[in-house]
Amino acid sequence: MKGYIHSIEKRRLFIMVIGNVFLGMGISIFKLSGMGNDPFSGMVMALAERIGMTYANFLILLNLALFVIEFITGRKFIGAGTFVNAILLGYIATFFHSTWLSLFGEPQLIWQRVVIVAIGVVVCSFGVSLYQTSDVGVAPYDSLSLIMRDNFPKVSYFWHRMFTDALCALICFLAGGIIGLGTLVSALGLGPIIHFFDVNFTEKLLAKRPLNQTNLENL
Repeated sequence: MKGYIHSIEKRRLFIMVIGNVFLGMGISIFKLSGMGNDPFSGMVMALAERIGMTYANFLILLNLALFVIEFITGRKFIGAGTFVNAILLGYIATFFHSTWLSLFGEPQLIWQRVVIVAIGVVVCSFGVSLYQTSDVGVAPYDSLSLIMRDNFPKVSYFWHRMFTDALCALICFLAGGIIGLGTLVSALGLGPIIHFFDVNFTEKLLAKRPLNQTNLENL
């Protein structure tokens, strides 16, 4: 593990961590809106509430189960980002949600909730772009659609991801969770906005070489 950490470009690790912070922030913003989260987060929140556990603790348990699948069938997707996301994301989201409640309270008006959903989409998309494009490991849930794509290459990744998200949304609904505007916008809007950040920010950021390396090549 120590050798693995040293082999990764530190900038990628930093970008991955920052990406997870923004992703957790985005999840907390969606939750604050009261209009639904992305399908996976919504499912986790609904199941955690149903069995009486905190969101963060239940997320770790579920990620542990999904990690077994990732380890057996998609080991190439495992990296530092896998563990940062699986272990810390729930606590990051919980921290920010508590912070928003203490600072602003719950939004009361519908237009406030809609604006919060819009902010959540942008923040989540930015976080996912940083975390995934850094290419240092994929979260257990995110690996499922990638594993399915590799095993069923005739079906595009889009449909594999749609299947896993739809299944999560169904479980969320059956568990009494919130399926609303936030869920719909997450399912349809995250992809294009993530792509926008990938092309216009994250890929350019990762393409930049450290200053000392550039200087050495110019000597």
